[in-house]
Amino acid sequence: MSIFGTTLNGSLCIPAFQLSSEKAIKVKVKIPFGNKYLDAIFSVPKKKLTYGVILTHGAGGDMNFRQLVSLAAYLVSRGILCLRFTCKGLNIAYRAKAYKAVVEYLKLSDDYKLSGVFLAGRSMGSRAAASVIRQLSQDSDGDFIQGLVCLSYPLHRPKLQSKLRDEDLLFIRCPVLFVSGSADEMCGKQLLEDVASKMKAPKKIHWIDKANHGMAVKGRTTDDIMEEINTQVFSWLRENIELEHK
Repeated sequence: MSIFGTTLNGSLCIPAFQLSSEKAIKVKVKIPFGNKYLDAIFSVPKKKLTYGVILTHGAGGDMNFRQLVSLAAYLVSRGILCLRFTCKGLNIAYRAKAYKAVVEYLKLSDDYKLSGVFLAGRSMGSRAAASVIRQLSQDSDGDFIQGLVCLSYPLHRPKLQSKLRDEDLLFIRCPVLFVSGSADEMCGKQLLEDVASKMKAPKKIHWIDKANHGMAVKGRTTDDIMEEINTQVFSWLRENIELEHK
């Protein structure tokens, strides 16, 4: 079945991910979380929305971490809504609980009615996203989740490769993209490939050559590396959105 539809007057309805020329609208929001609120920013394409991506940061920083801002700008310029949010704290259960609140907020939003959403995060944020997907896969909300994007997934602590953080990954069934540095001190290359081989979910790993956990590479500019990351993420999203419509 074609992913192209028609409007009531018969004109062509172009999928959101093909809208590359529109400028985004940014909307700051406060997302309820227990007795507090999470700071968040919507980057909204001007055309009709179809799919969205939720982005969050690692153990340090916030939603304005440079890589997340760059990725959000890249994706929204191609028609994909992005919701970035900040959640401070080093407790993974707490971070996952906050991420789940954001997913529920977006799903129930009257302003942004999406067909589905991809969860994404950097470092600890990707662990939180994986945990949420595992939780939601057991109920009806799982249908809303289209996939997982892990930027610098922290598979283990530095120099502690015997204790892997792979429990959630092995339970996930939706598509997963890993973008990691081949010299990441928190994600041994062979270890991640071994974990991926055990996963039941469709998965892809894109290695940034010689990059560390912070995605820095000697001899390459930050902008150059972010361009590589952004194009890989968008390409993967587009492939999975197309598969969803076949």
